[in-house]
Order: sequence, then C-alpha cells, then structure tokens
Amino acid sequence: MMSHLFGELKRIYLCSGIGKGKTSLNAFDSALISAGVGNYNLLKVSSIVPPNVEIVNKIELKPGSLLPIAYGYIISNEDGKVISSAVSIAIPKDKNNIGVIMEISGYFDENEITEIAYKMAFEAMNLRNIDIDFIEVKSISAVVEGWTCVFSGVAIF
Repeated sequence: MMSHLFGELKRIYLCSGIGKGKTSLNAFDSALISAGVGNYNLLKVSSIVPPNVEIVNKIELKPGSLLPIAYGYIISNEDGKVISSAVSIAIPKDKNNIGVIMEISGYFDENEITEIAYKMAFEAMNLRNIDIDFIEVKSISAVVEGWTCVFSGVAIF
C-alpha cells in the first residue's frame, strides 16, 4: 500500500464560523479564525471521509501546518440578507468503509440549509450503496452587516 503526503488520516473536525471585516478577504479570514482553522494552510479536498476516523473537538496540529479540509462558505455585503453555510458527514455502519462529506452555502436560513446538507449526505451514501450509521450536520447563519462571511468545514487530519 502506498503512503501519501499526510500519512494515515484518522481524525475529522467539524467546524463553523462567522466573520466580519472591512474587505471580503478579511471577513473570510475572520470566519476561519472563528471556526478554529484560521491558523492553518487549508488544502481544499473533495468529500470522502476515510475509514475508521474519530470525530474530535479540536485540531491537534502545529499552527501553520497544511490542513486538508472540505468546506463551503459565502461572503456578502448585502446588508440585511441572511447567509448560511453547512457541512454534513455520513458515517458508515461498517467502519472500514468510507463515508461522505457534503458542503453547501447560500442565501438560506439555518433550518433550511441544515435539512439540505442532511439530505445531500444521505443521497451520496445511497448512491454508493453504503449503509449509514449516522449523519451529523454543522451549520451557521448570519445576518449580513458590512462584509460578512459564514464558513463551515470538515478538516481531515
């Protein structure tokens, strides 16, 4: 079996954050900090949960490390609009199998985006004919005031 750049990926961290700033990039950066991933070099990955992972409540990597992460975000300066982002994970019954990550963002309320993210994970597992143990969703919403960003991600490390 070949080794890869990051070694064996054994942990996942679900996160969400809200950020505001004087520019769109500052709002995005602020949302990353709020979500707990702002001090890492994020590497966007597609949406597969490795087998036998543990869901953790914090990232245990040295600041500045490369961090594989699937994420969705939206940035807006349309004052008064509601913006939301969400990620979902579907964990298989057979822990030796893969799971999936789904991400979504847009002009939704939090209940709506949570339901959509759940259904997306359910459908992705059904397409793969993988039995689901559970689905977990992490979502966040904000009312836009100046540059505002909402961010949701699943870090894999």
